[in-house]
Amino acid sequence: MNVAIVGASGAVGQEFLRVLAERNFPIDNLSLFGSSRSAGTSCRFQGKDITIKELKRNDDFKGVDIAFTSAGAGTSKEFEKTITQYGAIMIDNSSAFRMDEDVPLVVPEVNGPDAKVRPRGIIANPNCTTIQMVVALNAIEKVSHIKSVHVATYQAASGAGAAAMAELVHQYEQLMKGEAPTVQKFYYQLAYNVIPQVDVFTDNLYTKEEMKMFNETRKIMHSDVKVSAMCVRVPVMRAHSEAIWIETERPISVEEARSAFSSGEGVVLMDNPETRLYPMPLDIAGKDPVYVGRIRKDLSNPNGLAFWAVSDQIRKGAALNAVQIAEYLMRENAL
Repeated sequence: MNVAIVGASGAVGQEFLRVLAERNFPIDNLSLFGSSRSAGTSCRFQGKDITIKELKRNDDFKGVDIAFTSAGAGTSKEFEKTITQYGAIMIDNSSAFRMDEDVPLVVPEVNGPDAKVRPRGIIANPNCTTIQMVVALNAIEKVSHIKSVHVATYQAASGAGAAAMAELVHQYEQLMKGEAPTVQKFYYQLAYNVIPQVDVFTDNLYTKEEMKMFNETRKIMHSDVKVSAMCVRVPVMRAHSEAIWIETERPISVEEARSAFSSGEGVVLMDNPETRLYPMPLDIAGKDPVYVGRIRKDLSNPNGLAFWAVSDQIRKGAALNAVQIAEYLMRENAL
């Protein structure tokens, strides 16, 4: 396979390199692209230094089979034709194409076959918070249709990129010295704080991040499920957490839910109240699956369940999911 990564120097781009190496993805030639700022620098991959090229409108993608893109929605829209014109499959990590009718939005464990129909040569990677939630929801959906979801997210600094992670560390250092913290990547100081806003507000007073969870979940699951989200940024370095309440068509017991999660693809059950066993971002960072715990009945709804889900949003929420899409297409001979 001839593979390209656009946005190679960013947090997700670097994670692509790690995931591709760890999973022994079959690569004959790897090309790296970035902005004019990162062009000329190099990244190490499987013992070799690969120089990052500046992304331009030219023939650099001729012969490329798969292009993993993670350089922002504006860049993806601007260079869509440049990347796909010679037949490369563009697996895009931005929000640029997610809700376009002619672009599949794919989480392989949930709707892998959708990736086979891509009239524009583009497959969209969903938002990180949506990905980990639908992997968990899919396990329950197989038992009983989910009618509604209420979710509160606890989103790590890494969701805003490498510079945001560095800012959080720097804020703690500044505060320890009695200095005023630098605030550039977040709306407010994140150190010792939580911020109940991720992305900008829309006309209905939900943020774009919250509306992504509503719209993307329905598209991925081919469902009429209604999702009401509250997205919150927390002072955690890596891995997002979600408190989730669902209403199903019929009552589901805790035991039945645990069984469903135990057999769910991409899900790891971590749930033992007696030993205080439940997933936490400190333990889940750097791991691939979606971890689920704190499973219990919703006391306000006879058809309701509540549970807690944690996943590394740079891996499963971004790079890993995109690579899994490519692996699925290879297994299905659908490239």
